[in-house]
Amino acid sequence: MFLKSMGSSASHSEDLNFRLKWLMFARVLFTTLLLGSTAIVQLGETPSPLAPPLLVLYGLIIGIFILSFFYSVMLTRVREVLWLAYLQISIDSIVVSLIIFVTGNFSSIFSFLYLVVIIYSSILLYRKGSMVIALLCSVQYALLMVLEYKGWIVPFAVEEGLTALQFPISQILYKILITALACFAVAFLSSFLAEQTRRTRKELWAMEDQVKRVEKMAVIGEMAAGLAHEIKNPLASLAGSIQILKDGIQLDADHARLMQIVLREADRLSSLVNNFLLFARPPAGKSEVIDLGRAIVETVELFEKDDACREKITIQKKIADGICIQMDPIHFRQVLWNLLLNAAEAIDGSGSIDINLFSAKGRRACMEISDTGCGISAEVIGSIFDPFFTTKHSGTGLGLSIVHSILESYDSHLEVRSRQGTGTTFAVHLKRTDPPTRA
Repeated sequence: MFLKSMGSSASHSEDLNFRLKWLMFARVLFTTLLLGSTAIVQLGETPSPLAPPLLVLYGLIIGIFILSFFYSVMLTRVREVLWLAYLQISIDSIVVSLIIFVTGNFSSIFSFLYLVVIIYSSILLYRKGSMVIALLCSVQYALLMVLEYKGWIVPFAVEEGLTALQFPISQILYKILITALACFAVAFLSSFLAEQTRRTRKELWAMEDQVKRVEKMAVIGEMAAGLAHEIKNPLASLAGSIQILKDGIQLDADHARLMQIVLREADRLSSLVNNFLLFARPPAGKSEVIDLGRAIVETVELFEKDDACREKITIQKKIADGICIQMDPIHFRQVLWNLLLNAAEAIDGSGSIDINLFSAKGRRACMEISDTGCGISAEVIGSIFDPFFTTKHSGTGLGLSIVHSILESYDSHLEVRSRQGTGTTFAVHLKRTDPPTRA
């Protein structure tokens, strides 16, 4: 069972915060090693330690250390960490432009640093952010080349004959184009890998949650199923004995009312025990090929006549044809009914439920049930499949637990996405099978 919610934005912010701390550390390390060694080399080639190229390098080193201190302070005070990441990486691209200018501009060997900035921007900001940074780096590099070609800036550390003025405009444009293409190519490839890594990490987290939940449910189920089974038989005997007494003894109105209360509560306890046994030990059932579209339509027609839906909820269906699964029809109807009932109870007043059935990758079918209800908070969503957990005034809290237990027995799983105040979507991922052959 995979759990997804809008609360994941908080975990993404924490992850970005952690990555920014590593970026600040790497930036200081880079400044110490690369710029420090460059300054030492320049100092060996320049007669004065106060030569303009060295002064600029000194300023860059000091500036980066000051910026790193400023970033560390801001990281503890800024809530929107994403904008701080954009600010840091944008300033890094400007620092790279200054390094290129100081080390020869057109003849500088440090233009590859743009690619380094783009690579870690894809790790922090993914595809959109890395493309923005690639555009920013390309514009800055083009501006440096054009300004040097026009003679409006004179870079430091230029060897004779290697200034942009010595080359035709076509070669300048060619170098700008090649650098820009490299920036965008690296942005695309690195962001693609970053997106793949992020998706894999989310799937691993979801699988860990699933394993923990299955282990917990297995322990609870094995321990409590025996107890529930032992309760069921004495409870049935008790209810039967009271019914015999009620029918065989003349009772006044008060005693008859009390006897009726006992029978009603005994029936409620019996229903609760049966539901718990269904959760703890789902019956094997008689598995057969089901046409999902037809089964959904039939179940929805019955549900629309139920008091939970009638004259209150509108149900819209978008169903792909020819999708079949191997499952006990009774189990499937119970899964769909519980999810529809859960969606209807989440809607205060009138609302709508959307059912969407489509094919998915890996021989899977996906059935999505979306409601316009109150939604589920990030604090609650991790517990909604736990047995006896409920936020409703009535109910046992076993409905979704039973759905999970039944789906697990058919190698299927349930995914939930929710935004509080907007609505919830339950996605049932089922194993597809081939339609039955016809003579």
